[in-house]
Amino acid sequence: MSLTRLRQLISEKKAPIAVGLDPMESVLPPSLLAEPDRAAAVLRFCEEIIDSVAKLVPAVKPQSAYFEQLGPVGQAVQYAVCRYAQSKGLYVILDAKRGDIGTTAEAYAEAFLGSEYFADSITVNPYLGTDGITPFVKLAKESDKSVFALVKTSNASSSELQDLITDGGTPVYMKLAERLATSYPADTLGFVAGATQASQLRELRAKFPETFFLIPGYGAQGGTASDIALAKDANGGGYIVNSSRGIIGAWKKAGTPENYGKAAREAVLAMKRDLA
Repeated sequence: MSLTRLRQLISEKKAPIAVGLDPMESVLPPSLLAEPDRAAAVLRFCEEIIDSVAKLVPAVKPQSAYFEQLGPVGQAVQYAVCRYAQSKGLYVILDAKRGDIGTTAEAYAEAFLGSEYFADSITVNPYLGTDGITPFVKLAKESDKSVFALVKTSNASSSELQDLITDGGTPVYMKLAERLATSYPADTLGFVAGATQASQLRELRAKFPETFFLIPGYGAQGGTASDIALAKDANGGGYIVNSSRGIIGAWKKAGTPENYGKAAREAVLAMKRDLA
């Protein structure tokens, strides 16, 4: 399921939204927090969220850290969540931010994109250089999957490295983007560019009109629909926006922990209206 397939799903659902599955303790309703088997509770939570949003959105983005912290059983839950989401027709972007070199990178690529693992895409950290992500892109292309490389991230301290000016007067993040765009096919590799970095988002779109963007930072981190509009390509698309806490934790604002799935659905509908 390359980025071409993701574009198709976005068009079909008319919603450039990826629901972030970040099952941290603060978003689990009290009834699930009270269960002794946290892994089983996390699985049930994610499946309910998926059931509630599957007809509205094209993709989900499980955050690997929240599954990995549960230990070996958490890995099994992550696998089950990915499989369940795919069974509902959703594109699965696994947010693992992996990056390494040589055979270690090859092993990571096989672990998350291999035929036995149910992820359609993975986020990677290219700041080790292209040899750190080439194995991911190679395997993704061979298996009709995709990779999203961190280019300009949404965290406040991203400027400490990513905005440094190179000898040629170009910021590091732009230099990296140029290298990625010339090294890898646009239907396999996309950019992660945060909604909280509006001016850089505009510059990246102007420089790379064909590249597909995964955009974090909407909502809880401060990114707005106006910021995201800067990422639109010539056809008004070319991106998908992630929202995690704003959707899966929407029951907290609604005050309905027993109906967390319904609250998530309503949050998606509100986000869809906001982005329109």
